[in-house]
Amino acid sequence: MATEQLTSGDDGSRFLISDLCHMLESYLETEQVQEVYRAYLFGAEAHEGQHRMSGEPYIYHPIAAARILAELHLDHKSIVAAILHDVIEDTPTAKEHITTEFGEDIAELVDGVSKLTQMEFASQAEAQAENFRKMILAMVRDIRVILVKLADRLHNMRTLGVMRPEKRRRIARETLEIYAPIANRLGINTIRLELEDLGFAALYPLRYRVLEKAVREARGHRKEILNKIETSIKRRLRQEEMNCRILSREKHLYSLYRKIRDKTLSFDDIFDVYAFRIIVDKVDTCYRVLGVMHNLYKPVPGKFKDYIAIPKANGYQSLHTILFGPYGVPIEVQIRTEEMDKMAEAGVAAHWLYKAGEEGLDTIHAGAREWMRELLEMQKNAGNSIEFLENVKIDLFPDAVYVFTPAGEIMKLPHGATVVDFAYAVHTDVGNTCIAAKVDRQLVPLRTQLKNGQTVEVITADGAHPSPAWLGFVVSAKARSNIRHYQKSMKREEAIELGRRMLDRALAVFDAGADAIPEERVAALLAQYGIASHEDLLEEVGLGRRPAVLVARALAPIEDGELAANDDKPMRPLVIKGTEGMVMHFARCCRPIPGDPVMGVITKGRGMVIHSETCRNLTENRHPHEHLLDVQWEPGVDEEFPVEISVVVANRRGVLASVAAAIGECESNIENVAIEERDGLTNTLQFTVTVHNRQHLAEVMRRVRAINSVMRITRLRN
Repeated sequence: MATEQLTSGDDGSRFLISDLCHMLESYLETEQVQEVYRAYLFGAEAHEGQHRMSGEPYIYHPIAAARILAELHLDHKSIVAAILHDVIEDTPTAKEHITTEFGEDIAELVDGVSKLTQMEFASQAEAQAENFRKMILAMVRDIRVILVKLADRLHNMRTLGVMRPEKRRRIARETLEIYAPIANRLGINTIRLELEDLGFAALYPLRYRVLEKAVREARGHRKEILNKIETSIKRRLRQEEMNCRILSREKHLYSLYRKIRDKTLSFDDIFDVYAFRIIVDKVDTCYRVLGVMHNLYKPVPGKFKDYIAIPKANGYQSLHTILFGPYGVPIEVQIRTEEMDKMAEAGVAAHWLYKAGEEGLDTIHAGAREWMRELLEMQKNAGNSIEFLENVKIDLFPDAVYVFTPAGEIMKLPHGATVVDFAYAVHTDVGNTCIAAKVDRQLVPLRTQLKNGQTVEVITADGAHPSPAWLGFVVSAKARSNIRHYQKSMKREEAIELGRRMLDRALAVFDAGADAIPEERVAALLAQYGIASHEDLLEEVGLGRRPAVLVARALAPIEDGELAANDDKPMRPLVIKGTEGMVMHFARCCRPIPGDPVMGVITKGRGMVIHSETCRNLTENRHPHEHLLDVQWEPGVDEEFPVEISVVVANRRGVLASVAAAIGECESNIENVAIEERDGLTNTLQFTVTVHNRQHLAEVMRRVRAINSVMRITRLRN
């Protein structure tokens, strides 16, 4: 096969494989370049006869992806993997063949980028999520997997125009939601910006054209002002004898669009900011230049950010400030060193682009490694691939908030983070057991959102556990995934315990206990049901997926070929105490409380729902008989249960306060109140209050009935 095989250039020209090899010779060994060329021959043969939708031979795409990585000076194994990245997925070539030809490292890189084509998925969303999970796990093992994937995605975005409109929009949305944020999280600014603008153009073509035209027209009006400001800055820096490079910057279209959309601003408000980047020789000079800028033009209060002292999560470092410029226009200035500028563009790819040990590399790699660790923890805690993908999406949009631990350590949290997010950022166990917190030495609710510069102290307690209500306000993916994981594990434990009690109760009719059933009989039933373990069987019973009576019949001892049932022995009621957790629920229709005769309804997948015996939902035979269960309250239950009461009162001033005070005097908490005006003379107050039992409820009702303005009080059911 000829060396002069062509591939699409980004400017519409052709890019030769010899050009790629020439690029690689500038930083790779001759043997490594030869290995890349051998991979090209292998890939070209594997893709022989395949064409892209543009009509070009398929090999054009892998070489274009390899060129993107070559521009970042990645190692030869990454370049080889880029050339071979579609071989497993789109040709009959097996992973083992690549291992034999190019080694295990390259085979693992190629496999990490390849989609799961042999598996059937219920939906496009599930396929996307499972393929993403596979790629992320491969990336955790080797960061180069995601670099190859980003190069692949970037070239696909450059050639997206040949796709059908609906597929073009789907790929563009995926790029903006996943791949551009990943590039940003890894600090690879060059790839991130191009992915964003290409995705914007494909997803919103009309908005893109309108904004592009507005920028083009405004650019001419700005040129003279930009030149004057730049001349003024250069003159002042020369006076201070500072050697700097000054670049005027223009915001990228997608960045402009997001600011206009998210902050509801006009184009003129956004584009009327003149941006400059000042690049200096060392960190000390950055701060000296900042002082010069603040003397030249007045700084805008609250708009200074020091990303040198506190780098962004992706390792980005720079000083940012906004100044009141001439003609009343704001000037945005970024000040950084040459090394910081290189790192800002290349991110984790700087490991290959620049020599190890350069300033900033350690920060970038430490941040990337920490993110990898968090992704692995998220994946373990996620229930499925779709949940994992959603957690990663949340994690990819962190507008950082910086707070301090009591020891003075800086913690980075996403924008809107609460005390609970902070607790989980410290450690999973701290999050799971936190009960209170102090912010700047003041006790605050756990849902309190944190602000920059605050000092946060978490108070924990042994035996405490996460509340499901926390999911309503936490914003970090780590907190969300850990709370959900805890809930699932607790629900399983509670379901196993409830299932054990229900099965013991059912087996008692056969004069047997769960512990007395021979292991071989249990094993035979597990095999029959296709269940892995005894605990899994108990969980199925506790969650109502398998009736306890039927499981008991299958496990009961057999005498003379018949079940050894004791017909004279009635099935005893299941004793409940209201603390069974997530597998036992109390019906909202009748609000049962201790002292009420109750009945349980087994609901598939949820566990048991407790109703009053007189509840209309039971008496109307809405549930099959085998789903009903006799239950009774454990003596001395001391939990609080919600109950609803209706109070008809005369329409007088202060009557609501009087009723509420009477309820409070009985040590009952009001969870909700609704007021309904009846005829102008009376009102109906509907309270949801918490009580311990029927006696407690009777005391509350007696106290309320004694108020002069109260005409009638009743307990609400159904």
